[in-house]
Amino acid sequence: MGEEVIVKPEVKSSNKKAKLVLSIIFDLIGMMSYLVPVFGEAVDVIWAPISGLLLMLMYKGTKGKVAGIIGTIEELIPFIDIIPTFTLTWLYTYFIVKEEQ
Repeated sequence: MGEEVIVKPEVKSSNKKAKLVLSIIFDLIGMMSYLVPVFGEAVDVIWAPISGLLLMLMYKGTKGKVAGIIGTIEELIPFIDIIPTFTLTWLYTYFIVKEEQ
């Protein structure tokens, strides 16, 4: 027999807050390249695919794939990695689309 899974509102809210905190942390990691100008841009080459993968894992479906591609490209292009892609994706998910996850 199939069992129904009931997700309490507190769990949804907690997941939403956890994603926000992780989004801010990951955006800060992406912006750290500005601390060491020449070395930092080289580190972006490593961080770019990691950030894209993290975006796809955090935000499922088409939204996650698009965010992952944008995040990877944004990290690879010098001097535009100041854009907070993770946080913008969180805002899009919970305030524009108004998902309840």
